[in-house]
Amino acid sequence: MPQDDPFPHYIEFRHVYKTFDRPVLVDSNFHVNPGETVAIIGRSGVGKSVTLSHIMGFLKPDSGRVIVAHEDITGFPENELRRIRKKVTMVFQSGALFDSMTVAENVLFSLELREDYDRRNKEEIVSGLLEMVDIAEARDAHPSDLSTGYKRAVAIARALAAQPQCVLYDEPTTMVDPIMSDHLGDLMLRLKRQLQLTSVVVTHDLDLMYKVADRVVFLFEGKVIYFGPVSELVDCDHPHIQEFLELDRVQKV
Repeated sequence: MPQDDPFPHYIEFRHVYKTFDRPVLVDSNFHVNPGETVAIIGRSGVGKSVTLSHIMGFLKPDSGRVIVAHEDITGFPENELRRIRKKVTMVFQSGALFDSMTVAENVLFSLELREDYDRRNKEEIVSGLLEMVDIAEARDAHPSDLSTGYKRAVAIARALAAQPQCVLYDEPTTMVDPIMSDHLGDLMLRLKRQLQLTSVVVTHDLDLMYKVADRVVFLFEGKVIYFGPVSELVDCDHPHIQEFLELDRVQKV
């Protein structure tokens, strides 16, 4: 990026406020650099998923600016947001898969509108993506046949089919057994390294945060009370953060 670029960060929140029946985001400030993974953590209802919805352009801030893919998308109309969503995709907690399609067909769906591949190339890409996320053996299965963890892996493969620059993960390890949770974390880390993907991960899973994130945003009552390296979170003296970390330690005993 040129030194005088007004938007040097891939994603940035500048003094973002959002209120529904109560304030959900209050003067929210943080940024994500290209190729970096940032985790957003905090208790339920503190604005984590609302933050992702602002990045995708599903919501607009009451005030402040939202920068995505080095562009200020705050006032973008829907057609401009569709252009941004080709660069930034989201893996929903539900997976959002089509139940009537096989695993392979779900992944292929993201390629169908692309004219730069013929049918054979698309099939090769689907096979390659399923191998990349370690679920090649499930290509002919339907989502209803799969565990929650496998559905998340399929959703990741489908997201990658669009060749995004950035992936947003919404609670990727929720309702997943510990072995599959560990596997998904390894997968996210591998994708980051192999594809240089920029990522934002909303999670309650601190093990996942420590594994995949470079920096962390800690939200409390809609405010960013910590934004910095994951390795320094434990040294933050904010009482809510210390309480949160201690509760996590107790639950693991």
